[in-house]
Amino acid sequence: MRLSPEEKSVVDSIAERGSAIVERAVGWSDVNSGSRNLEGLETVRGLLKDAFTVLPTEPRDIPLQASTEIGADGREREQAHPPAMAVIVRPEAPVQVVLTGHYDTVYPADSRFQAVVTRPDGALHGPGIADMKGGISVILAALEAFETSAAAANLGYRVLISPDEEIGSLASGPVLAEFGALGHVGLTYEPALADGALAGERKGSGNFHIRVTGRTAHAGRAFHEGRNAITAAARVAGALDGLNGRRDGVTVNIARIDGGSPLNVVPDIAVVRFNVRFPDAEAAAWLEAGIRGAMKAGDGDGLLVSQHGGFTRPAKPFNAAQAALFGKVKAVGALLGQDIAWTSSGGVCEGNNLFAAGLPNVDTLGVRGGDIHSESEFAWPDSFAERAQLSALILMKLASGEIDARGIRALMEPR
Repeated sequence: MRLSPEEKSVVDSIAERGSAIVERAVGWSDVNSGSRNLEGLETVRGLLKDAFTVLPTEPRDIPLQASTEIGADGREREQAHPPAMAVIVRPEAPVQVVLTGHYDTVYPADSRFQAVVTRPDGALHGPGIADMKGGISVILAALEAFETSAAAANLGYRVLISPDEEIGSLASGPVLAEFGALGHVGLTYEPALADGALAGERKGSGNFHIRVTGRTAHAGRAFHEGRNAITAAARVAGALDGLNGRRDGVTVNIARIDGGSPLNVVPDIAVVRFNVRFPDAEAAAWLEAGIRGAMKAGDGDGLLVSQHGGFTRPAKPFNAAQAALFGKVKAVGALLGQDIAWTSSGGVCEGNNLFAAGLPNVDTLGVRGGDIHSESEFAWPDSFAERAQLSALILMKLASGEIDARGIRALMEPR
């Protein structure tokens, strides 16, 4: 594999626009778009649609169904989601690539973390600058540059930018599955590690809510008539926590228990909220059985225990298709002087969803940064152009056939 004069010209053009790629992401990050901040999400989606009009096909909205949530009072509520944004270019081309990202962040509308600043060491410090508005700017920069290459006619792509990745892609999951089934290779733009390393193998994840319904009563006059949902929830939480350490790679994190009442009232509602991580399908099945068993710890006369939520992202093993794709990405990086490495990750993202749909993918092609999901989130500004160059060259090698997209996709098929 070598870098042709045309390819060099394309990647050089990205370097010339490096500051604009950064500034675009900073502008997006200065608008709060927490997953439940519908107004902020709508504003950012409008900014993204305007920016992506430079591509050959106009961006379009993909409406998403509302998802169901369990409130602190134990009642089910619908959570509305704004549309995802999609751009579909040359769907008839022989090679098809799916590029995904998300425009929601973990920072709520009332967060004190609202704007991007530059740290003394030169890093950009701000909400979503790494995860992943910086990554969305990388997607656009790579595609803009790729469209100037002669090989572009050989490759089509589907871009999907969703509003709910940070809460498990509950609404966009079906669209990710649909797009994933139509591609040969997937590229997703979660931030890379600070040194540029990629996430290889990923665990699966699930978000669960166990609702315990008891019976309220006066704590003095009729204590024994009550059925305490809080103490039952505590028993369930203890049993769930007891699953830790019993199977390699499996973790159960009890994140919150909602419920309660005045001190002189037996509480009748509690909700135990927890996240699970698991390395493979067999471990997921073991967890399912373990959760059912833990729920029995809350059983009792007049107590009702029910499960809500579930597994949101399956595990993403490093199989033959992934190994082949990552090897090609490493070779492309070498042409640019970038040393590409990868490591296992306990985190999850849209790459898990795409893999479940049969699409081999690299899911950390975004900017180099760190401390995501915290008020210390940062990104290195020189990585914006660097990562856009990597993606543009990957696309050109896929279009030219030097990276055999169909062959890599075929490795996902069961033998």
